[in-house]
Amino acid sequence: MEEKPNHNSYEMMKYLRDQRVAHLKAALADLYSEAGLAGAERLLLEIGCGHGHWLTAFAEAHPSTHCVGIDLRTHRIHRGQMKRDKRALSHLHFIKAEGREFLDSLPEGIRYDQVFLLFPDPWPKKRHHKKRLVQPGFLSQLAERVTPGGRLYYRTDHEGYFAWTVDHVRDHPDWEIEPKAEWPFEESSYFQEFMESWSSLIAVRGWSAADPGNGDRSSQSTGID
Repeated sequence: MEEKPNHNSYEMMKYLRDQRVAHLKAALADLYSEAGLAGAERLLLEIGCGHGHWLTAFAEAHPSTHCVGIDLRTHRIHRGQMKRDKRALSHLHFIKAEGREFLDSLPEGIRYDQVFLLFPDPWPKKRHHKKRLVQPGFLSQLAERVTPGGRLYYRTDHEGYFAWTVDHVRDHPDWEIEPKAEWPFEESSYFQEFMESWSSLIAVRGWSAADPGNGDRSSQSTGID
């Protein structure tokens, strides 16, 4: 058994994170094994699902897509689960987790073909920009869990965070922005109801030499000018 650090420090933070990831790994292994999702063709992830308004509506409209929503707030997850149970949506799951820890905890065979990031915390103060979820490391981590040709759907009402995300996605080797792509499903989320306007970005996960079946596939060539 791993010894628990006895002081408030980096070691304690790492210990607690490792404990959360270990718990998540066990829970997700059971979930995906029971649902038989390894290798499934339609898997969707919403990071920061709030109360589950948007994802529940999507799941109702797409019964063949297995949907997972994650959020850090326990009461939000409970509300999402209540919506799911009321509608008997067995292909919809809500899990309490932080985005990066969730990706670290997924079983090896799980790859998503759609990931939604709707109105994430913009951390508007410059000194807090490092806390924004969209970072080069996160985009690399996400690419490892998205099928080649899969898409990231991002939406925010914060102009600064939108510009930040455009820059980071455009500069990342695993992602290409699709400026002409259409948003796949419109349904107001809990947060979107309070917004007067917003901006959306759609990016495709490109192919790499390490991807199985890559062959002579040519690179995709969309982007924001």
